Amino acid sequence: MKTHMIVLSGLLLLGSVWMKADENQTAKDKENTFSMSAQIRPRAEYRNGVLFPRSEGAEAAGFINNRARLSMNYERERLSIGLSAQHVGVWGQDPQIDKNGRFILNEAWAQLDFGYGIFAKLGRQSLIYDDERILGGLDWNVAGRYHDALKLGYENKQNKLHLILAFNQNDEKTIGGTYYADGGQPYKNMQTLWYQHVCSKAFNASFMFMNLGLEAGDPKTQKSDTKYMQLLGTNLYYTPGDWTFGGTFYYEFGKNKADRDVSAFLWALNAAYKIDSRWSVGIGSDYLSGESNTSGADSKYKAFDPLYGTHHKFYGAMDYFYASGFINGLNPGLWDNQIKAAFKASPKVNLSLAYHYFSITSDILTNHEVKLDRGLGSEIDLQVDWQIMKDVKLSAGYSTMFGTSTMEVVKGGSKDSWQDWGWLSLNINPRIFMAKW
Repeated sequence: MKTHMIVLSGLLLLGSVWMKADENQTAKDKENTFSMSAQIRPRAEYRNGVLFPRSEGAEAAGFINNRARLSMNYERERLSIGLSAQHVGVWGQDPQIDKNGRFILNEAWAQLDFGYGIFAKLGRQSLIYDDERILGGLDWNVAGRYHDALKLGYENKQNKLHLILAFNQNDEKTIGGTYYADGGQPYKNMQTLWYQHVCSKAFNASFMFMNLGLEAGDPKTQKSDTKYMQLLGTNLYYTPGDWTFGGTFYYEFGKNKADRDVSAFLWALNAAYKIDSRWSVGIGSDYLSGESNTSGADSKYKAFDPLYGTHHKFYGAMDYFYASGFINGLNPGLWDNQIKAAFKASPKVNLSLAYHYFSITSDILTNHEVKLDRGLGSEIDLQVDWQIMKDVKLSAGYSTMFGTSTMEVVKGGSKDSWQDWGWLSLNINPRIFMAKW
């Protein structure tokens, strides 16, 4: 009897301790939080030589595109869910009575937190890393850029380690493994390992390795033929005082879809200085290796592909390079040297000005075996941002390009035609609802 009483007392004591611990843990648990935000972003554009130079006599174009996005987020202890739906397009392309609306989920993901800094995020999500040269959100584009992927990660104050895994198919198949990228993701499978170490408040470094599976098979026969290309690189950032220094290097190797051996690289160096609370200046140089049109099919392919980055951010606002392709089967690379200045006119108004000088990085011969001069021309970009209120911003920009005869060969159009581009954008992005319980 005494033994039973001792056991019962022990169980009661253990139960009371467990209940007390559970109460304490519940008190520490993160609240359930649900939030909702909306974005309306119309942008009017005047295009008179954007993406590609216009030919002599070609008329300018104008339109207004629009993003209407509704985003919802739910959070509780160790679980987060994000859903975002959007309608994107150009004013006037949909009828007044529309029975086939284009409203899609651009984001649909869940993140599980396993404690000790370990998490897993799966579903449709944006992949934004470092300065977005290789993996970026492409927010400038009306639709943005998203991947279907599983992200496994570990993070603490000084270290971040992410493993990204993706495998794509066109449909629920019964036979065959061929994946054709038309209308879908541009790769069949992808594995990326990214590590960032914060050495100090002024210095951090990150490293990336990517293995990319590109499908080269025949969709008619359903026979898969996946080629694998690898990317390896680093990003370094140093911010002593009012200075900012950045260095980037990436190397691509393996096979491309045409089954050619790849050996291509990118390097970028930049520096910026904050003169005072209103003025800042910067310089930079980006070099992407290119492919000569005299290279044989049995030689190594030397044109670097910046893959899924936010190219609008780097290679000129008119998007002549990598946001749009070269012509005549060329991929001659790019050397972009730039000078930038920014001025804070008031707490709500910012102005920026950038000058780019572009060159190709490989030798291109004409049909008459004449080697082209490598200079492509200059671009000037001006932008003004006005924060009208907390969640409403008005932005405007104007750019012009002064191309050379080499630009005509690799991008088309006419160097004698005036090339310019202007735009005006209103970004309304309020949080419209939030609840905690």
